[in-house]
Amino acid sequence: MKTKVIVVPDGKICDYIDGKFRNDTPEEYVRQTIEKRLINEHKYDRNQILVEYTIQIGSGKKRADLVIFHDSQVEKKQENIKIIIECKSEKIEASNAKDGVDQLKSYMSACPNSEWGMWTNSKEKFVFRKYTDVNSKIQFMDYNDIPSSDGNLDDINRPKRTTLKNASDDNLLFTFKTCHNHIYVNEGLQKQPAFFELLKVIFCKIEDERNIPKPLDFYATSEERSNGDGQLTVKNRIEKIFERVKNEKKNARIFEPNDTINLHPRTLAYIVSELQKYSLLNTRIDIKGKAYEEIVGANLRGDRGEFFTPRNVMNMVVEMINPTIDEKVLDSSCGTGGFLVTAMTHAMQALKEEFIKDIGKEKENWSDYEKKAFQDKISDMAKNNYYGFDINPDLVKATKMNMVMNNDGSGNIFQTNSLLPPHEWTDDFKTHLSNSLQIDKRTIKNKDDIEFFDVIVTNPPFGSKIPIKDHAILSQFELAKIWSQDKSTEKWTMTDRYQSSVSPEILFIERCYQFLKPGGRMGIVLPDALLGSPGTGYIREWLIKNTKIIASLDLHEDTFQPKNGTQTSVLILQKKTKEEILLEERTGQMADYNIFMAIIDKIGHDKRGNTLFKRDNYGNEIMVPEKQAIIKVDEVSTGDKTAQLESREKIVDDQTVLVPNIFKNWKISEGISW
Repeated sequence: MKTKVIVVPDGKICDYIDGKFRNDTPEEYVRQTIEKRLINEHKYDRNQILVEYTIQIGSGKKRADLVIFHDSQVEKKQENIKIIIECKSEKIEASNAKDGVDQLKSYMSACPNSEWGMWTNSKEKFVFRKYTDVNSKIQFMDYNDIPSSDGNLDDINRPKRTTLKNASDDNLLFTFKTCHNHIYVNEGLQKQPAFFELLKVIFCKIEDERNIPKPLDFYATSEERSNGDGQLTVKNRIEKIFERVKNEKKNARIFEPNDTINLHPRTLAYIVSELQKYSLLNTRIDIKGKAYEEIVGANLRGDRGEFFTPRNVMNMVVEMINPTIDEKVLDSSCGTGGFLVTAMTHAMQALKEEFIKDIGKEKENWSDYEKKAFQDKISDMAKNNYYGFDINPDLVKATKMNMVMNNDGSGNIFQTNSLLPPHEWTDDFKTHLSNSLQIDKRTIKNKDDIEFFDVIVTNPPFGSKIPIKDHAILSQFELAKIWSQDKSTEKWTMTDRYQSSVSPEILFIERCYQFLKPGGRMGIVLPDALLGSPGTGYIREWLIKNTKIIASLDLHEDTFQPKNGTQTSVLILQKKTKEEILLEERTGQMADYNIFMAIIDKIGHDKRGNTLFKRDNYGNEIMVPEKQAIIKVDEVSTGDKTAQLESREKIVDDQTVLVPNIFKNWKISEGISW
């Protein structure tokens, strides 16, 4: 059956509420995100909401971005408006005389029954509840949030476990950005310290959600937020949670015993009120992963060649390499932990399918005992099978947080320079690593003693600006030696001499090989210069000798834009056994096998980072009328779910989503079992 498509004119978007085409502007992006939240989180009926509604103010007329009526049946007259929402671009400040919060208040004043209003520019959010004082003068009280469709105000002030909401689309990203910006602006902190203060508060939120069956303590009522005594009460409440966070054994390597939340009570109360409605544990991993990794990338990106891998590329690599439930997985340059979370999510899906098969019923029919048993299996898998190393201590903290948000695999994330000779690794690192791997740490002596992992997925730091010159490091690697080429045969021969400096990505290829068990497999992102330039032919010869090159994927030049324009590829490699290498050396015959190759020339975004959508033959963006699959849009902590079809949307022009299935069929034809 052919899918009907709707053509979207260039520079337009299709409105989530009324389906009309509107100009694709930063302000419109904010409005569309809020519209999705109104439907998916607050549960308003589409028929209650009108977009760009004309309001009579005195003798003039103004257009409100969004208005919500008391119910879907009521006549859509000005006196029946319940909530008014104004959405602005990030450039518009709340204090702006024309377009700031005063504009919203004037709209609310002109609508006699408009009790609630919200103003947002994606960096800041203000909610007001209108009332009349004893002198019959209109006043506005700051509030945490607008009410949901059921009108329950208790949940705005103090949510219960049963009313925590899963974030949808970009709303969690909006919330994280709003919180970070609030700290940055109001506390006088630079971006990185501001991020780590936000990190502490997020840890408190997760700790509070885990503290079953006790009532939630992570909250700030609207009244507390609006006065000094209340703000102090909130700070005291959150500091008690933070003490529990620090006392957790798994968090000991993240926070010091004397760490405190270094935010003023007013700021902390605001941040808590923004986060309190969401369930960070139950929100879909892809939504919170995108939000978290984007805010980390904006604030912790270092100067050591760290350019974090786009999520679509990570998904493609993990799907292709197919880590199983029982395999040990490493990212030796873990950055923000995106590859690890993606790999863990992939294995969790397989675990879920296996669990469903074992107990004979779908997840929605599981008992509380079965849910807990499944969660325990996930925690065990996360604790035992997922490892991340990074030299940047700030990124290690960020990765631990990412893993904590995604089923608690934070115990095996270590700050270390993994290129150092193993005998120079710190005793603390070797102790924790050996305990986790259940081996004797005395056996970790040199590069030949570290074949620990079944799967490696990684994007090592790369660049000639950060070369490795330490001979103690270089002496561990064949790829650090000087190689000579016979011009007549084009064959490379390794000499006994070492280069004076080597780019880190070259050494990481061999270090990852050393970390792999024989037969283990690796997905690694590398600059094309290593794989194509004449002077690096020795690297390709070394790879052919020591690994089976299963796949080579040429990525589009804009893959790492807008931060980095390096042209890259992904290699999928399998480590040969010593027996395979010796046999080929003895016979002089390399094993003959096919290599999967693909060119990905549609990566889903342009060099500025803007999303690219599929277009018809006339250059117009196309979209499907409805998503083909039902998506989960909400799930509360009791396990209750709602689902609905997402309305019409554009199709991202991204070929990475096509590759794994093609590769899977190719593997079958090649007799590759993993």
